[in-house]
Amino acid sequence: QVQLVESGGGLVQAGGSLRLSCVTSGSTFSINAIGWYRQAPGKQRELVASIGRGGIPNYADSVKGRFTISRDNAKNVVYLQMNSLKAEDTAVYYCHDPRSGAWGQGTQVTVAS
Repeated sequence: QVQLVESGGGLVQAGGSLRLSCVTSGSTFSINAIGWYRQAPGKQRELVASIGRGGIPNYADSVKGRFTISRDNAKNVVYLQMNSLKAEDTAVYYCHDPRSGAWGQGTQVTVAS
C-alpha cells in the first residue's frame, strides 16, 4: 500500500519561501510520476506541479518561475520549493501518486499579505 506524507507547510509573509516535502513508501517510487496539488477554501483542487520518473517537471502557469519541483529517488522524496509566495498561494498542498491513486494528508500553506 502506497503512503504519502507531506511536511513543510506553515505561515509565511508574502515574498517569502517555503519548501514542501513528500515522503513516499510502499511503492517503486523511482518509476512513479508524482504531482503536487493544492486546494484553497471554496475552490477545486488544482495541479501545481508534477515530475516524471525521468525528472522532467511540469508547472501550472500560475507558479512558473516561482516554484521548483524535484525528486530524490534514493530517499523516496519529492520536494516543492516555493519562492516569491503570494497570498493567492494560500491553500492545503497535497502530493499524489496517480499510479496508485494515493494522496497524502495535506500540509497547510498560509501566505500573509
